[in-house]
Amino acid sequence: MVDMTSPYFNLQNKTIVITGGYGQIGATMAREFVKSGVQVVIIEPNVSAAKTTAVFADLAQCENLKVFQADVTDRPSLEYACQKVIQVFGSIDGLINNAALDSPPNSAAEENGPFEDYPVKSWEKIMDVNVKGVFLCCQVFGGVMAQAKLGSIINIASIYGSVSPDQNLYQYRRDRGEVFYKPVAYSASKSALYNLTRYLAVYWGSKGVRTNTLTFGGVFNNQDPEFLDAYSKKIPLVRGEGFDHLCGMARAEDFVGPAMFLLSEAATYVTGIDLKVDGGFLAT
Repeated sequence: MVDMTSPYFNLQNKTIVITGGYGQIGATMAREFVKSGVQVVIIEPNVSAAKTTAVFADLAQCENLKVFQADVTDRPSLEYACQKVIQVFGSIDGLINNAALDSPPNSAAEENGPFEDYPVKSWEKIMDVNVKGVFLCCQVFGGVMAQAKLGSIINIASIYGSVSPDQNLYQYRRDRGEVFYKPVAYSASKSALYNLTRYLAVYWGSKGVRTNTLTFGGVFNNQDPEFLDAYSKKIPLVRGEGFDHLCGMARAEDFVGPAMFLLSEAATYVTGIDLKVDGGFLAT
């Protein structure tokens, strides 16, 4: 947890909106932010009390965590959620565009088949959430910050937005008779965020709104051992006690500190950049 007694990193009583907050990374960020005194608003398309309780069981009855329903691809629903945020907390100080779709490894064969056969409907669905969704959230929540002349936006990118997926990481699946290729849409969508971020950094610079990307490496989530072995061989960084040296993947907790930095007073002169948190994957 970041030392919130430092004036540089003090985010206490700041209101941060996180899209996709039920997911592994979003939930981890939300949980650690709240523990550090941040007022967190989760935006999810399908909200239920049972799901919220299951994900945030350790924050039951916490007044600094709110979950509002909105579809990131639908501007009116985002505007309604934004009004609720202002009603509850009075302001918006930061936005983390974390919501995203990808084709998981266990998707239907057509999702993970050859590029030549990749379905247009899959391309459109992923682009709708990963690009249009970020665009709309920046318009709605970023617009509020621009009016207040203060705020920080973090667009969550991926190593596969900077480089092409290494299809050799998935060769083990083809060796066992599957037709499997990491599909194109996720990479293309994450790549689009870099120039959207730079555009907004320039456009809103005079309004005091900073816009940056965080590029994440792969996150451990009980992947196949063959994949973990192949991926870990591409990570230069070896960490010390408490870390599994056989798995070079990130933990969701690894992204909390970098996000807090970009949201905090420590980064008041930082905008338009891409902060890579990937264990050195992109350095090789």
